Amino acid sequence: MEQGIENVNFAGEKYINVVVMINHVVLFKLKDYDSDSRKQTEISKIEDALLGLLGKIDELKYIEVGVNYDLEAKSYDICLITHFESLDGLEVYRIHPEHLKVAELIGQHAVERAAVDYEF
Repeated sequence: MEQGIENVNFAGEKYINVVVMINHVVLFKLKDYDSDSRKQTEISKIEDALLGLLGKIDELKYIEVGVNYDLEAKSYDICLITHFESLDGLEVYRIHPEHLKVAELIGQHAVERAAVDYEF
């Protein structure tokens, strides 16, 4: 869906304008490392690389990277949240050379990945 204005009925008000955007959420589980300090080092490199995408890809409107506080957790290690104005913008991001560089870095460390894209 392209970004746009939708008319909705909310709490008795006739119409409220809503901007529709795409939320792209990705979780990464990293491989096992020989120490927590090595794992933290690799997580920091990935976090810096992801945050460095802002300003390099025009379609990327927002980025947040969360790191699990528990390095020994059986769940995922890194959560990426990004916002785009449209599905087309998300697609431009997916194939952008700067994003592909970061994806290659992550691919060297991640053993699992889960993603959800939704309108908000």
